[in-house]
Amino acid sequence: MIFSAADTQAAENGPAVSGRVAPLYLKAFEILSRQIMRGDLAAGSRIQETQIANRFGISRAPARQALALLEERGLVTKRESRGYEVCGQSGRTPAKPDETMLAEKQIQLSARSSWERIYQEVQGEIVARIAFGSWRIKEVELARYHKVSRTVARDVLGRLQQRGVVQKDERSRWYAPALTPDHVAELYELRWVLEPLALKKAADLIPAADILEARENLADAINSPQPPDGTILDQLEEDLHVKLLGHCPNKALIQTITMHQSLLVAHNFLYRFTPRLFATEPFLPEHQTILECLARREFDAAAAALEHHLRVSLDRAISRVADVTARFQPNALPYLELRLD
Repeated sequence: MIFSAADTQAAENGPAVSGRVAPLYLKAFEILSRQIMRGDLAAGSRIQETQIANRFGISRAPARQALALLEERGLVTKRESRGYEVCGQSGRTPAKPDETMLAEKQIQLSARSSWERIYQEVQGEIVARIAFGSWRIKEVELARYHKVSRTVARDVLGRLQQRGVVQKDERSRWYAPALTPDHVAELYELRWVLEPLALKKAADLIPAADILEARENLADAINSPQPPDGTILDQLEEDLHVKLLGHCPNKALIQTITMHQSLLVAHNFLYRFTPRLFATEPFLPEHQTILECLARREFDAAAAALEHHLRVSLDRAISRVADVTARFQPNALPYLELRLD
């Protein structure tokens, strides 16, 4: 995806709507529609909800709204299995070939004064350090460091608590638990008990198109001449462990799973800094087995394959954490304090 100076300006300021800043989905829509009209996004290019969210630093909900509005205006067409296809403009030559989602510059669309503006950054800062120890989080310093109110800082920490990244101690102080071998083992044990159950409950409700999309994304990664990077691996993890499991009708079960997926959040960091730990990424064929079972409607086999995948992933996760801690040291942040207890 190519971004011009005009795109950058629009992203930062956003168009006025009745004197107010436009919502995130409308900002994304306007940038994408201009790129299609200019021919920067080539006709026939594939764009997906997750890619839009990643490129603009927004959640999937506004990305989905932006794509729906583009479809309404006839600028993209929804494909049966794999996101949307750019319709393009006749007579225009695209500025780049079909590499449209490989952005040369990533624009972050910031929300108005809300937790969304800093959530991803705070999550990344904390996740990048839990391999090295357990950290106390000073709420006042967090707010000061990111130039937000304490209410916004507290909201961010509350949402990170929902993902299992941070917790509260007996004195109601925020902290991020270290990824010690014992803690990693506890998390994986919970996952291999809960996620196969959720998959069996979800299996008959998962749209065939979602399974096909996940399989094709996985096939692209497996068949790529270059090893998939951390962003791609992270998306593949989300395809299975978040998107497909999210069809489970037992919301309490999904909420419990989400609260113990802090390792899933940390994987993007771990993948990025341990790219050569394994000759080929071991989870790819394991995911492939699970998805093939789902496609054949062999739901018990899919759940069993998922449990096996999570069990064998435990030692790999511990190895990744150990490799990171042996080769790196985190820089200091004013709102994080290493816990010595």
